[in-house]
Amino acid sequence: MASLPAVAAGELSPWRHQSVLVVDDEPGMVSFLQRSLTPRCAWVATAGSVEQAAELLSRRHFDLIVLDIALPGRSGVEWLHQLRDQGFAGDVVLMTAYADLETAIDALRAGAADFLLKPFSVAQMLNAVKRCFERSSLRRENFVLRRELDQRDDSVEGMVGNSAIIREVCARIKRIAPTPSTVLIHGESGTGKELAARALHRMSPRGEGRDAGPFVPINCAAIAEEIIESELFGHVKGAFTGASSGREGLFYYARGGTLFLDEISELPLPVQAKLLRVLEERKVRPVGSEQEVPVDVRVVVATNRDLVTEVAAGRFRGDLYYRLQVVEVRMPPLRDRPEDLPDLVEYFNGQLAARLGVPELPLDDAAAERLRRYRWPGNVRELKNLIERSLILGYFADDFAPLEDEIAVSSAPSAGDTTLGYAEGITSGSGEEDTLAAIERRHILGVLDACKGNKSEAARRLGVSRKTLDRKCAAWGV
Repeated sequence: MASLPAVAAGELSPWRHQSVLVVDDEPGMVSFLQRSLTPRCAWVATAGSVEQAAELLSRRHFDLIVLDIALPGRSGVEWLHQLRDQGFAGDVVLMTAYADLETAIDALRAGAADFLLKPFSVAQMLNAVKRCFERSSLRRENFVLRRELDQRDDSVEGMVGNSAIIREVCARIKRIAPTPSTVLIHGESGTGKELAARALHRMSPRGEGRDAGPFVPINCAAIAEEIIESELFGHVKGAFTGASSGREGLFYYARGGTLFLDEISELPLPVQAKLLRVLEERKVRPVGSEQEVPVDVRVVVATNRDLVTEVAAGRFRGDLYYRLQVVEVRMPPLRDRPEDLPDLVEYFNGQLAARLGVPELPLDDAAAERLRRYRWPGNVRELKNLIERSLILGYFADDFAPLEDEIAVSSAPSAGDTTLGYAEGITSGSGEEDTLAAIERRHILGVLDACKGNKSEAARRLGVSRKTLDRKCAAWGV
C-alpha cells in the first residue's frame, strides 16, 4: 500500500473533531486504516466483527463507520440494514474485495454512503472519508440554520446607541471575545443578551472565516425538564422509554463554535451538576452511555435573575455559579440609557418599515418626550414591538396614549397595595417592604391585575416567560 503523507507539524486537521469506527477482520487493513486516520481524526476505534462493533457503537457516538462486507458471522451489509432499521443516521463506507453489481446494489439499498473496492489507494480512501464528513458538516449546518430560523426574533445585528454605558458594554465584549473563556451575561428580559452572545461569537476565532463554527442558542426555560439533559448531551438507543434510536445533543452540533444557554437559572439541579462536569472536563456523556465524548465548544450563558440570590435560596448550584463567573457582561436596561432612544427608534423604524413594506413614520417632539418618560419594563424588545405596531397602524404619536394609561394603572395603588409605580420612583410605607423581593411581587401582581388575570399578556408586558410567571404566582399562593 502507498505510504500516507503525514499531517504537517502545527497544521490542524479539518477532521480533528470527527470519530471513526473501523470494522474489518484483516489485521493489515485495520492497521493501515488506523495509521491513516488517527493523525487526522479525534478518535479512531477498531473492531473485528459485527458483535464487537455493535458493542462499541452502543457506548459512544461515531461520525463515520468504515465497514468490511465479508466479516465472520454476520456480513457488513446485513448489519448496515439493521442499523438503518434502528434509526442510525451516520455515514457508512463499505469495503469489499469481491465486488459485483448485485453486491453494489445491495449496499446502496442498505444506505451505504460510499463503496471501496480492495485494494484501494490512500487517495481513494481519504476522498471517500472526506465526502462523508462534508455531507455530515452540511447536515449539521442545515440543522443549526433551521433552528436559528425557528427561534430568530429578528434582533439587531449590532449594538445600537452611543451612550457611555453601551460603549462600555461594547468595549468589554470586544476585549473578551477573542478568548476561549466561559461568559456569563446578566440583564433584564429584552435587553439584548442573545445579541451580546452572538457578538461574542462573531468576534471570536470560532466565528471568523470560512471555517467558522456554528452559534447554537437554546432557551433552558423552553425545554421540559424531562428532556433537557438529552437535548444538551444527546442519548443512546434505549436510554429511556421512547428512545428507539440514538441522537446527538446540542453540544455535538455546537462543536467548534459557541453554545448559548439562555435563562441558565431554569436548568434543573441534576442537569446543573452535569453541566459543571462538562465545563470542567470538556467532555459530554450522552444519556444512557458509559463513554464520554470530547467536545470543543465555547459556552456562553445568560440570566435575568440574581444568581447569588438563587444560590442562597438553594435553586442554583454555588460551584456552577463560580465556574460560570469567569467573565461577566451586564446588559443595561433601556431606562438607564434614554439617550439611545432616538438611535434605536431610527434603526427599528427603517428595519421594520422595509420588512413590512410600509413607509417610515416620523417621530415628533411630543412622541419623543413620551418615549423618554416611559420606564420600558420590556426594554428594547418592547420598544421594537411598539414601533412595529405603530407602523402597522399607520400612526405614531397617538399610539402612546394606551401606554400612558397602562403606566397610570400600574402606578395607582390598589386595595392590597400590590402595584409598583414607574414614573416618579418607588415609595412604600416601611423599609421592610422595600426589599427587592417585595418590590418585585408588588410590580408583578400589579401588572397581572391590570391584565385582569391574563397571565400570557402579563408575561408579555413584563418581558418574562409564562413559565416564570406561573412559578412566581405559585410561590406566592396566587
